[in-house]
Amino acid sequence: MVLGTVAELKTKRIAQRLLDPILARINSFDYRPSKFSTVGKFADAWESQVLTHQKPSSVKAAKSHLRTYIRKHLEKLLLHELTPQIQQNFVTLLSQKVSRKTVLNVLGTLSSMMRTAKSWGYCTQAVTTSELTLPADEIRKQTRFFNGEEARKIITLASEPYRTMFAVAAMTGLRVGEVVGLQKADLDLDRRVIHVERSAWYGRVQTVKSKASRAPVAMAEALVTMLKEYLATWRPNPEGFLFLNRNGRPYAANKVVEYGLWPVLDKLKIERAGMHAFRHCHASLLMEVGANPTVTKTQMRHSDARVTLGIYSHVIGDSQRDAVDKVGEILRPSAPKSEKSGEWIQ
Repeated sequence: MVLGTVAELKTKRIAQRLLDPILARINSFDYRPSKFSTVGKFADAWESQVLTHQKPSSVKAAKSHLRTYIRKHLEKLLLHELTPQIQQNFVTLLSQKVSRKTVLNVLGTLSSMMRTAKSWGYCTQAVTTSELTLPADEIRKQTRFFNGEEARKIITLASEPYRTMFAVAAMTGLRVGEVVGLQKADLDLDRRVIHVERSAWYGRVQTVKSKASRAPVAMAEALVTMLKEYLATWRPNPEGFLFLNRNGRPYAANKVVEYGLWPVLDKLKIERAGMHAFRHCHASLLMEVGANPTVTKTQMRHSDARVTLGIYSHVIGDSQRDAVDKVGEILRPSAPKSEKSGEWIQ
């Protein structure tokens, strides 16, 4: 174990002082020897034994973090040498090249790896994001979403199976992976409910985003009618998927956008956007018609209403405008006063 450099520890006595608490721990009756490894070698073991059990989308992201950032800059470092100062140096290096969100994602992968190392008995340092100085928050861009009229035109013009995909996304708020992962058994047309059991990612079935995402969602009567029309010409398949491509696999989200959505948007002269614009559209319209945050949160399957309000805070509905107008009338300086009391008339 490296105690420090000769320049830092000028005498043997100073070095001994640093060594004493380490020896005391080692000489303790309950001491268990720690294992040592470099970040690169442990990353190999973690990737093959732990990461492989995660969702395909998570595996792809983590492998990218390992290849592009972690192995590139930390590979030869011993696990216990990944001190908070070295972690901060790593954050500063990343922040010069990538966004704050990417920095947090990379730290998430590194932190998960270090937790596994500690549980396996390696001598390591924890990665605590809250103790690191991160890049400042970026100015959030206005999220692109379809308004009700745009969504209606898109659904009307699209051909099957995209027409039904877009209708499900816009009328329920399902994520695109959940839409392309739907099976016939997930539909309860009598009770007007969709049970969200899985997601599809690049043609591969995986679990949904979170525990909250497994909650059922309500369907409008209009969507039930469209689904019955679609099922009348639907071709059954062994697993019962509603939407399969020519290769007999669930659609990939990027292909739905490229071949299904963008051509329709171009014809309608609507600015291009992804499938998530339908999800934003659904939440926006819920708020527009006066649904309270709890109802919106339940339909969108967020674990916390604050997430719903934070993501869809760009929505300004008629009810919100009406409330603001009433407040404005109360506070308007030119509002007439009561002749008797001198108070503002409300």
